[in-house]
Amino acid sequence: MQETPLCLRVGNLLSYSMSDSNSTDFKNPSTFILLGIPGLEAAHVWISIPFCTMYIIAILGNFTILFIVKREPSLHGPMYYFLCMLVVTDLVLSTAVLPKMLSIFWFNSREISFSACLIQMFFLLSFSAIQSGILVAMAFDRYVAICDPLRHSTTLTNPVVAKIGLALVLRGVMLVLPYLFLARRWPYCRTNIIPYTYCKHISVVKLACADIRISSYYSLAVAFLVTGVDVFCIAVSYIQILRAIFSLPTKDARLKTFGTCGSHLCVILASYTPDLFSTLTERFGHNMALHFHVLMNNMYLMVPPMLNPIIYGVRTQQIRDCLRQLFTQKGT
Repeated sequence: MQETPLCLRVGNLLSYSMSDSNSTDFKNPSTFILLGIPGLEAAHVWISIPFCTMYIIAILGNFTILFIVKREPSLHGPMYYFLCMLVVTDLVLSTAVLPKMLSIFWFNSREISFSACLIQMFFLLSFSAIQSGILVAMAFDRYVAICDPLRHSTTLTNPVVAKIGLALVLRGVMLVLPYLFLARRWPYCRTNIIPYTYCKHISVVKLACADIRISSYYSLAVAFLVTGVDVFCIAVSYIQILRAIFSLPTKDARLKTFGTCGSHLCVILASYTPDLFSTLTERFGHNMALHFHVLMNNMYLMVPPMLNPIIYGVRTQQIRDCLRQLFTQKGT
């Protein structure tokens, strides 16, 4: 039997809303209904176990990184300051989604107020943009450290790092505010059911009974300005880094220098790969099951916060040494 297309399955799910809401215009509904993972409701409790485990690992790992960097004076440098910024964004992104997701899985608490939905949307969109910018800042740090090491300490001073962090926060907030303004002004008269575990922007605005092309165009523009430009900047930085590495005289020097970039490259892959896969399945996977789309979106938000502290903990010698010293002191 041929599988029902995704658009028809979504339409069937949305048709469960009250008939009154289909005939009566209402603006800014008081609540939305999050369906969780449609089609897998019976397995919600079991699905919650890996997500809860990932969240616990993310909380423990990221707070451990923050504790070690704060405790160890030798780690008070640009690379680790940017790492701490990345840790904070990971904590915010995972915490913005996971508690509500678990309340759906465990207690069938599907309602979310319109204001809470907009707040969740704000944190997800703004901190995703901030996270992408931090990866660019970390690439710039590696570029200066390898291509112009004598000027690294004078170029990336603490005030400069603080200004970069502030600029990234302002960029994320300013780019996201129009999302919220547009989402709040649309009249919603179709339904208030969202077939996800969180308030995904495009799923919310699709519920509006108005022409939402301006929201779609703005989303594409922001995706280009944030992800497109940031990936381009990272690529340019690493092209220059590779040129500097290959100009080194010995193989050992090349491997040792490239090793200082290994953690950052792994984090870039862990951050952008799930996002790219989620985007491709959203755009082209129309015949895929709806629950697969929802799971991929949740994995995109939960996997990087879990992997990033593990990557830096395993691959960074200074952090490994601090962890070993910390556990040795506790054992003594």
